[in-house]
Amino acid sequence: MSGVAGGQEDQLALFDPGQVQQTWRVRESVRARRLTVRVLPGGRVEIVVPPGTRATMVQHFVVRHRGWIERKVADYRHTGLASPEQLPAEIHFQATAARYEVGYVAGATAPRLQQTSGQLTVSGDITRATLVRHLLQRWLLRAAHDSLVPWLQSMASEHELGINRVQVRRQRTRWGSCSRAGTVSINACLMFQRPEVVRYLFVHELAHTLHMNHSRNFWRLVETLEPGWRLLDRELAAGWRSVPHWAIG
Repeated sequence: MSGVAGGQEDQLALFDPGQVQQTWRVRESVRARRLTVRVLPGGRVEIVVPPGTRATMVQHFVVRHRGWIERKVADYRHTGLASPEQLPAEIHFQATAARYEVGYVAGATAPRLQQTSGQLTVSGDITRATLVRHLLQRWLLRAAHDSLVPWLQSMASEHELGINRVQVRRQRTRWGSCSRAGTVSINACLMFQRPEVVRYLFVHELAHTLHMNHSRNFWRLVETLEPGWRLLDRELAAGWRSVPHWAIG
């Protein structure tokens, strides 16, 4: 499930920087059937195009949609996202109500992370912010796997909807997906969403185990399992605002 439709990241194709703003990127995807635009967390803009799209078509597309794009970028600027270098002093998972204080101990070794109860400690060369973020991101994936996978499996069993496998990923544009083989992928950043929103995302993906589309039958099943899905869907679409920058970058 994604807020904006678009192709999978198959190949990056950069056009003349004069055609679009330099902070935007154009990505060619073999799965794309039309031009689409994504405003990613942090206000980054990505134009997804089918193979062979001419630069002039991209330019006309950007001109037509520039107003919408700039409004969405402005929305992200007002969310108070931290800079990529800023590291958290506390991590709050809305999904589970868990809170962790994060401490940093300077040293000469490569950064490493330890967890004790509600405390995370990063020790070593903490000036290497990129490495520290990677440690925190790997820890986020483990925490999400431990919390979200049993939750999803329990819901699947409760509603007698079969899934073959669950994988947790740290995606930048999708909250979840379901393959025809019955593999459900969920985004670790769901840990920063309210439990009701997480449950709706699970309902959405579980409904895809019976309906691999967004047909009327699909939405009927979703509404049966979650009558308040419309409000929750809107909240999830804006959910990136509650995801800290260290978890995305």
